[in-house]
Amino acid sequence: MAKRITQKTFDDVVCENMQEFDMSAEEALQEAEQQFLAQGIDLSNIVKDISSHTGEGTTHPVVAAVQNLSGVLDSGDIDPTTVKAALAQIKTECDIDLPHRCLAGSNKAYPVLFKLCQKLSSDKELLKCCVDALSSLLNGQPDLVDQTGIEYFTNLLKDSEESEELCEALVRMIRLTCVMHEKNRQAYVEQNLISVLISVLTAHQKSAGIVKEVCFALRVLTFDDDPRVPFGKAHEHAKMIVAEANALKVILETCNGFTGDVAVLGELFATLSKLAVRNEFCQEIADRGGLQLLMTTLTENMHHQGLAKHSIGLMRTIAGNDNVKAAIVNAGGVELIVGAMGTHQAQPQICENGCAALGTLALRLPPHCAKIVKCGGHEVIIQGMKIHKDVSAVQKQACMALRNLVARTREYCDPILELGAEGLINLAYQQHKDCTDEAKSALRDLGCKVDLIERWKGERGEISQ
Repeated sequence: MAKRITQKTFDDVVCENMQEFDMSAEEALQEAEQQFLAQGIDLSNIVKDISSHTGEGTTHPVVAAVQNLSGVLDSGDIDPTTVKAALAQIKTECDIDLPHRCLAGSNKAYPVLFKLCQKLSSDKELLKCCVDALSSLLNGQPDLVDQTGIEYFTNLLKDSEESEELCEALVRMIRLTCVMHEKNRQAYVEQNLISVLISVLTAHQKSAGIVKEVCFALRVLTFDDDPRVPFGKAHEHAKMIVAEANALKVILETCNGFTGDVAVLGELFATLSKLAVRNEFCQEIADRGGLQLLMTTLTENMHHQGLAKHSIGLMRTIAGNDNVKAAIVNAGGVELIVGAMGTHQAQPQICENGCAALGTLALRLPPHCAKIVKCGGHEVIIQGMKIHKDVSAVQKQACMALRNLVARTREYCDPILELGAEGLINLAYQQHKDCTDEAKSALRDLGCKVDLIERWKGERGEISQ
């Protein structure tokens, strides 16, 4: 892991280059950057701003902004105009990039903003500005939040349910503190955040902004993206969201209010996909009208790339339930999936989701395989492999789909091989290590030559004492 230095160390070297070697600010900064990179130093947290070295001193604007707000707090004179200007400055600086946020964080920006939040609890307008500044600061820096902050922000969201703008800002900020941070996610869940989020969604089902933010926040609670934690609670959180907060009912009711808004509907479908982690949850989505809504939406918005991706993704997920799988095929789901894959051939995510959905529908069900082949499903799968040769996820799902199509219906081997499947599968096997098992299975069931390793022969032997 590459070493890092502080902003002060970097700035001191820049100043030294300017003073001792008579370099311009630009030359001094470039020289300092090259020196540290040559030493293997990671400068991703360092602000490399020439303007900070063109005047007296080396105070960065983001540091000055934090110091300015801290001074306002210390004075006790919370003038709205002054505070709003200081918050806007911090937000602007933090929005530049992660190094600016890191610099602000290392100069006590979080405790200053948190203290201000507590002081502004009765002023919703200023509080919203403070939360926006916190969102900018905490984006990519979830470690700055402590347990006290988690408890406070959860309660603040609960108490601010009537204020639409503040609710949206708080949900966004909380969501950012959970990205790639399993400890924060679990701490928020322990503070009953799930119920609070569903309550906010119920209260503001007609607000597109809040609906999208709550959906995103719920999905983040089901992420397993923290490399520091070997085992997270993504699955448990998804079950809690559905079982304890009745989320599927609320989300599907919300869907009915946004049938004409493809952006919001896409977020809702993406969230349902993350929550359908159990067989009964898939069935519940179908029973509550989710399947019919899905079919109607995809039919009416076939050419909308984002909604097509999320629609097929949700279909792929709920098809894990055998009853729902049959319902999808009977309702014309195969035709819709094949149509979307043909319409959006250049989009790898649609191709991946489409291959996965067709593979799931085909699994152990010859009548479904017949329907897929009749609709040209094998052709769009092969076409996807040709177009997205470098996309591992597409190749993997395509191999699985082809294998499922012929595993119990060998009569489809020849039509698939005539399209060049063998060469494409071998190419995927050679180029993508995570496709190895899927590619071998597809080649085996298609009747092609494949090198299978016999890992264990089942020979008896003496048991050593």
